[in-house]
Amino acid sequence: MLQQTQVRTVIGYFENFMARFASLGELADAPESDVLHAWAGLGYYSRARNLHRAAKICQSLHAGNLPDDFEALLALPGIGRSTAGAILSQAHGQRFAIVDGNVKRVLCRYFGIAGDAASMHVHKQLWAVAESLLPKKNMADYSQAIMDLGATVCTFRKPACAACPMAAQCVALQQQAIADYPGRKARKALPERELFALLLRSKNGDILLQQRPGHGIWGGLHSLPEASDAASAKAFARSWATKIGTPQALAPIAHTFSHYRLQIKPLLWQDCQARVRIGDNGDMHWVSTEQLSRIGLPAPIKKLIGSLP
Repeated sequence: MLQQTQVRTVIGYFENFMARFASLGELADAPESDVLHAWAGLGYYSRARNLHRAAKICQSLHAGNLPDDFEALLALPGIGRSTAGAILSQAHGQRFAIVDGNVKRVLCRYFGIAGDAASMHVHKQLWAVAESLLPKKNMADYSQAIMDLGATVCTFRKPACAACPMAAQCVALQQQAIADYPGRKARKALPERELFALLLRSKNGDILLQQRPGHGIWGGLHSLPEASDAASAKAFARSWATKIGTPQALAPIAHTFSHYRLQIKPLLWQDCQARVRIGDNGDMHWVSTEQLSRIGLPAPIKKLIGSLP
């Protein structure tokens, strides 16, 4: 959960997730829809699917345990070099490095490692430095300490250099160039996209939802059907419900992903009558109010549905 998400955001999700899936076996045995529902709102849903797949593999290949071997960990979905190192150093005291965002920032500033931290050249340099610093013992303490140093002292904005135990030898501080490290590639303006979100609600409150493919944006979650233009939206609504009138245009919703900004234009059809002869068809489902609380919905769609009178 802490990959690409801050601690203060994760805490509540983590506590709820662990209450729901208290063991690796419980996670492995749970339906993917339950896992995605518990994850809904954290974003980057491939992380949840990978976590679920990894639990299943551990159950079938590792006697229900998370392996303590680097190569075996690396073979699990969603576990990369740094995550495997974090598990082995903190859970088993093995000498493996962690190079997450906080550690990168500490190393770049302390050693004056210039250049884009995401570039392959700097990436290799950071790993070499990180591995050269590993202590002979107390690996769990060291790993936690260097991550915490970046998270609480050597922060991205307003680092507490006066409180830093490493300040005397910090190259970036000596150069009075803290803000220059780590280097970053110039950001390009995010492209804009827009779509119509089709909100068809029946007289008894059921809402038409579509389960998205397992890959891509909001993968595996249930969401509102989409259309590229108003004409397509109306044609779609007519194919799924009778006695539909002119839709109500709700306030647009702006949602930013890592690589583009999405403008969602919701169209609401109230008191629709579902076409019984079509029924549920593949990934399309009429979902009751009670069912809504048990399925995974993207955060902006959940908020939109929750705002309906």
